[in-house]
Amino acid sequence: MFKGKFGRYAIAFCILGIVYNFMYSGLQNDQINILQGFSAWNDAATLAPLTAGNVVAIVMTFIYGSLFIKFGPRKVLIPCFIVSALGCAGIALANGLASVSNVTVASAAVGDASVSGNYTLYAVSLFCIRITAQCFQLAGFMMASNWFIKYRGRVLGIITMGSPLFSVIGTSVMSTFISTSLGGDYRPFYYGIAIILVVLAILTAVLLKDKPEDDGLFPDGDDHAPLSEAEQADVATLGEVIANSKTWVMIINFGCFNFIINACMASMVLWFRHLATAHVDLVSTGAMAGMFEGMGGLEGAGAMVLFVGQAAKWLSVGAILGIPMSFVFGWIDDKLGTPIACIVLGLTELIPITGLLVQKSAVASTGSCNVPMLVLWGFGVACMTGGVPTMNPASIGYAFGRREYATASRFVMAIQLIPMAFAAQIMAGFINGANDTMGWYMLYAIVAVGIIFCIPMFKWGDAMAADRN
Repeated sequence: MFKGKFGRYAIAFCILGIVYNFMYSGLQNDQINILQGFSAWNDAATLAPLTAGNVVAIVMTFIYGSLFIKFGPRKVLIPCFIVSALGCAGIALANGLASVSNVTVASAAVGDASVSGNYTLYAVSLFCIRITAQCFQLAGFMMASNWFIKYRGRVLGIITMGSPLFSVIGTSVMSTFISTSLGGDYRPFYYGIAIILVVLAILTAVLLKDKPEDDGLFPDGDDHAPLSEAEQADVATLGEVIANSKTWVMIINFGCFNFIINACMASMVLWFRHLATAHVDLVSTGAMAGMFEGMGGLEGAGAMVLFVGQAAKWLSVGAILGIPMSFVFGWIDDKLGTPIACIVLGLTELIPITGLLVQKSAVASTGSCNVPMLVLWGFGVACMTGGVPTMNPASIGYAFGRREYATASRFVMAIQLIPMAFAAQIMAGFINGANDTMGWYMLYAIVAVGIIFCIPMFKWGDAMAADRN
């Protein structure tokens, strides 16, 4: 597809782009599962810096976009890799492990004598990782927009495979490695991640450019400048982007789609704990009883972990099946158009909601999970975690084109994060409330709103149509 010097840049970007999204997915939120599993600080203390970082990341999304415009994505991304690497080293140095050997359950409170580490260093380190990891994905999107027009969707679909890939081999494989090979000591693991981030910074500096024009090339490897940019007027200002109705359509539709990701992912463990607790007698004596022999039933924390672990196992199976969907969405975007790809994405977001909702009746009747629906849930997760990162920047490129992408994306993506930041808390309120299923029906309604707000995109036309056809 790509040849010569452009081809070398394209291949390097696709490989590094997958790693960008893999590291972003892991360091943005998912690593908390590792930390809560092995740290001796309690869950609330372990999570607190990440919660603060999620809020600050909303502002940082806008700031990163502004810095991309002024300095280019590489000059912003490389320092973020270094700061994030220092944060990983800081978590290791903070040593949140219990002073008693072989204690790997998060049980002790901050300040407890059994915790030998430095909580302040841990909190600062995790906070810095959260806000700098945001840049990994944003910079990748920016470079993809600069380098590709005709192949925009497919390239985004390739690099965003890194996100569902982490869902498959990330938390479970890494947790197993730390437990079996490191004896529950996550410090060597975090030092290793720090080294990987430094290597990524070096490779980014050596192998990539911000845009093809920086090395005498043109997008897609063409031999001429983009025709559609010659037809465009001056680049829109931020004020003009904010006043544009397209901006608010994309804030609503992908604001809804992003909300669903956090609502589903952050609620899975809580939902299965809730179901197991509500039907404790049936679960501990029914179809899964053999798992709990010698553990005192579900009264034991270990039994609860096993129950939730069954759901996580089948999530991985489904996610493996769904990884190629990132590229499928990109192919639909390039071949059938961005509006159609966005609607298809919205429809696939109904899958994980259904996969979780039906578990209530399954656990209530059998004391076990509905495995086929868990596999379907995992497939839907892969569609979400790969498809939304693919189609969100693709839709901004569709609406505004390459030159205005940075100006538009810094505002659109920042505002989209506001409802997303509260998705977990909202779902927790529903699950722990009197009507535990109402939250899932609410998610159906939110998906419907997202799909409806994709319809106006049909009348816009692609801003880069002259180069996309």
